[in-house]
Amino acid sequence: MNITARHRDQVTILDVHGKVTIGVGDVAMREAVQEAINAGAKNILINLGDVSTIDSSGIGELVSIFTTVTNRGGKLKLENLPPKIADLMQVTQLITVFETFDNEDEAIRSF
Repeated sequence: MNITARHRDQVTILDVHGKVTIGVGDVAMREAVQEAINAGAKNILINLGDVSTIDSSGIGELVSIFTTVTNRGGKLKLENLPPKIADLMQVTQLITVFETFDNEDEAIRSF
């Protein structure tokens, strides 16, 4: 699990690579978002294009992160959902909670 942060047009983009699973990936994602918030980020885009696996803990962490960012007046959006994660988001109806994008330029413009 590896997360890299970059910035573009007032948006912090977190590129997530690897597995987002209990005990490792979920904690790393939480810490990366918290670090971005502490640095003053309001608009956060999580790129899930290189995520190979996400479990229920990872999904729960996405919801928790979304709540944290929203409660602090920010926006959190997702991009490049792999097909398995997109299916999971559909089944859990979380697709109605998160704004998702296939294209980073479109995602950036949406903030």
